[in-house]
Amino acid sequence: MLQVPRWRLIAVLVALVAGIAFTVPNFLPSDLRQSLPGFLPRDTVNLGLDLRGGSHLLLQVDTEALERERLTNLVEDMQQRLRNPEEEGAERIAIASSGVEGATARLQLSDPTRLAVAMERVRDLEAPIQGATAMAGATSTFTFTSTPEGLITATMSEEAARVEAQRAVAQSIEILRRRIDPTGTAETSIAPQGADRIVVQAPGQSDPEQLKARIGQTAKLSFHMVNESVSPTELAQGRPAPLGAVVFPDETGAPLAVQRRADVTGEQLIDAQQSFDENGAAVVSFRFNAQGARAFARITEQNVGQRFAIVLDDQIISAPVIVTPILAGSGQISGNFTPETAQELALLLRSGALPAPLNVIEQRSVGPELGGEAIQAGAIAGIVAGLLVLAFMFLAYGFVFGGICVVALIVNFLIIMAALTMVGAALTLPGIAGLVLTLAMAVDANVLMYERMRDEQAAGKGPALSAELGFQRAFVTILDANVTTILAAVILFNFGAGPVRGFAWTLTIGCLATVFSAVLVTQVLVAGWFRATRPKKLPI
Repeated sequence: MLQVPRWRLIAVLVALVAGIAFTVPNFLPSDLRQSLPGFLPRDTVNLGLDLRGGSHLLLQVDTEALERERLTNLVEDMQQRLRNPEEEGAERIAIASSGVEGATARLQLSDPTRLAVAMERVRDLEAPIQGATAMAGATSTFTFTSTPEGLITATMSEEAARVEAQRAVAQSIEILRRRIDPTGTAETSIAPQGADRIVVQAPGQSDPEQLKARIGQTAKLSFHMVNESVSPTELAQGRPAPLGAVVFPDETGAPLAVQRRADVTGEQLIDAQQSFDENGAAVVSFRFNAQGARAFARITEQNVGQRFAIVLDDQIISAPVIVTPILAGSGQISGNFTPETAQELALLLRSGALPAPLNVIEQRSVGPELGGEAIQAGAIAGIVAGLLVLAFMFLAYGFVFGGICVVALIVNFLIIMAALTMVGAALTLPGIAGLVLTLAMAVDANVLMYERMRDEQAAGKGPALSAELGFQRAFVTILDANVTTILAAVILFNFGAGPVRGFAWTLTIGCLATVFSAVLVTQVLVAGWFRATRPKKLPI
């Protein structure tokens, strides 16, 4: 008992120094933290939404819109295969009508006798499901059927729809992260929930409407040639759009027909910034990658004098005339922008377009006043609980062993706060409850050791041997209790969300710190006391 390995003493000293270094900044004002020397940590515990205040949104990916878009693109691909076949000498196949009805893409041939040839051309569109989440040997993305009347229909398989939804959720999370926290310092929590939902928690963002405005816009940018065969006046009077065209409102609200298939898309943008034109008006300057620059140059060369529509989320924001070919791969988007709205649009374009619309199904905000009250209440609860525990330990085990327990508890607390600070875990109100519960469990570990020492001393063993056996025989019980608690915390973390995860995370860190303080800190302190006093009897 009197011989403690050197590595244990070193481990306790390292844990104590690190605990103090990472815990103290949490109690210092911001300006004082910034003035600390560079080798000292300046980070603080990340307060959760319920303590710091902010906004909580539960979003749902519109999988129906995602499926409808895929089917719409499939119809266009089918039309392209039939009207403009890639094989030399292949005849064009006339189409009477086409479109998407519900969850089915439909294409009616003008001549039903060409059905076999048409099915042969579109059959290779039954591509296998792509993506890491697709199962081996899964079905094709689309299933084609036909009728003798020349009607070709296509539906998306359930497996393909599932994979598309998972891919859309993962992509949406990354895009939302770039929109809400472009610098990576806002400590925003964005996580999937279920198959098609996303939870967004933004501490410090007190206005959920502002948050919704930023994340709710799909920001799908595309460039289309304007179809001049029908005027906006005729469209306003009810004339349908020409075949292969679609009608979008322009910046004044008037309908304008543009080619359905985009010549260039926002996916080929590599940069977008707010700037000003030669007249001092706010604009958005953009730049394409190499592929987009080539496509943009080709389109502007071939269509000098024609109008080119810039479409954002089915709204034409600008439709200028191509005066000269644009070969540099860059340009400007003009409109009724203020510097603020141009900056917001540039941010959305840089972060990328959402693969599908996001519907807000739950929103709530937490004010900083409520968070301050929660912190104050949690601090009072922790102080009261700590004082009661310390009083019990002094009364039950005397000044020496009660004092050793107090020191071990302080080290335990420092280790927990340091760990929360280093890993950047969010401390929530349930997390404070987990912290208080952890300190109580740490006291329980000391109680187990001390009671075992009492039993050994009552059995007639000397003080050193009683202390040694007390540590050895209580260790198994301490380890079993904390491992069981950690397993329960892991289950809570995997199946819970939000505050439940915060509680589980704090509880796990606390259990690990408890084992460390019980096995090493208390043993080192008791050994040091033994060496200094050489007692004839344990004062428990």
